[in-house]
Amino acid sequence: MTGVVYRNELGAVSDLEEVEVEGDAVFSCPLGRVRMESRRPPSDGQQANFVTWFPCRLPEQFVAEWQFWPVAEPGLAMVFFAAQAAGGGDLLAPGLAPRTGEYDHYRYGDIETYHLSYFRHSSEEERRLRTVNLRRSRGFHLLGSGADPLPAVADARPPYRLQLTREGHRIRFAVDGLTVLDAPDALDGLPPLAGGGRLGFRQMSPLIAEYAHLVVTTNH
Repeated sequence: MTGVVYRNELGAVSDLEEVEVEGDAVFSCPLGRVRMESRRPPSDGQQANFVTWFPCRLPEQFVAEWQFWPVAEPGLAMVFFAAQAAGGGDLLAPGLAPRTGEYDHYRYGDIETYHLSYFRHSSEEERRLRTVNLRRSRGFHLLGSGADPLPAVADARPPYRLQLTREGHRIRFAVDGLTVLDAPDALDGLPPLAGGGRLGFRQMSPLIAEYAHLVVTTNH
């Protein structure tokens, strides 16, 4: 049965009132869409990065869509999904180790999640051959990789329509209707994550990016 699980227009800073932020982020809305950036310089390393968790619980099968504007680079954007406490339970439950945007808090902490990185423009190596990568944590398990069509900021003509789909034990990612990744949601010996986890956006400093029209739907 098709239905909207969560909708957030991300058209004003007030649309983030129920968002949980990990790290030192700054939000503004100069052009009618939410702009996200770090308050800290990239010289602070991983401590300069941040995550925003939305107040929705994802079903096991869903489609998440949002619009993306890269404003200033370098940097990297990432989406976390099906994120939950290790062994199940709410990602934001009391008693879990603190998280402040540093990657190891999500890769080797006491949570489990899928995460897909896109607009990977942080390092020279990432910019040389641009890919989107789908990983499963806890750990650093690569489930799939594909070519990233998002250009550098100087050549970008946003908004870009991003679509993340989890259906039938497959995870797909599309940009403006072009599927760039299609991978399984499990590895040998590592079962798929259950539904009910959270959705979050992560940025690596000094990326400045804008987002709008986040919608999560399900047809099951």
